[in-house]
Amino acid sequence: MGLFDKLAGWLGLKKKEVHVLCIGLDNSGKTTIINKLKPSNAQTQDIVPTIGFSIEKFKTSSLSFTVFDMSGQGRYRNLWEHYYKEGQAIIFVIDSSDKLRMVVAKEELDTLLNHPDVKHRRLPILFFANKMDLRDAISSVKVSQLLSLENIRDKPWHICASDALKGEGLQEGVDWLQG
Repeated sequence: MGLFDKLAGWLGLKKKEVHVLCIGLDNSGKTTIINKLKPSNAQTQDIVPTIGFSIEKFKTSSLSFTVFDMSGQGRYRNLWEHYYKEGQAIIFVIDSSDKLRMVVAKEELDTLLNHPDVKHRRLPILFFANKMDLRDAISSVKVSQLLSLENIRDKPWHICASDALKGEGLQEGVDWLQG
């Protein structure tokens, strides 16, 4: 559960509520990652595809979190921009085994970074190169290259290899956020 506590500290948030936007293409593992980051007593056993978006609210010892889990299906991606203004951090999830749609993920990332509600803010972006357990998965370094992450110079960002089903790689994101 440390991720969201660390995020709040890292952002220097004094508020009682933190808004995190979790985006990425459909079937990348966003909902599974959010589920793993919640306290164990609040985790769900059955994960189903998100239609439109879902809002997850949960509390840590000192903060209340609102995570906007945005559907990555093409027809819903235009909804993302309506939540940029509220967001205080972004988690961008990539299916690292889906080489065919890496170009689409890059287009969506470019659209996000150039949006007026994001462009001039130092929003931290945590990338999860997810599904590393799959045989076809490409490394987080290769994902970073394909998405041209090195061109993001005005926002703190980090990429972690992850396997959301096992929770692997999520701790690295926590470590980055507390640094």
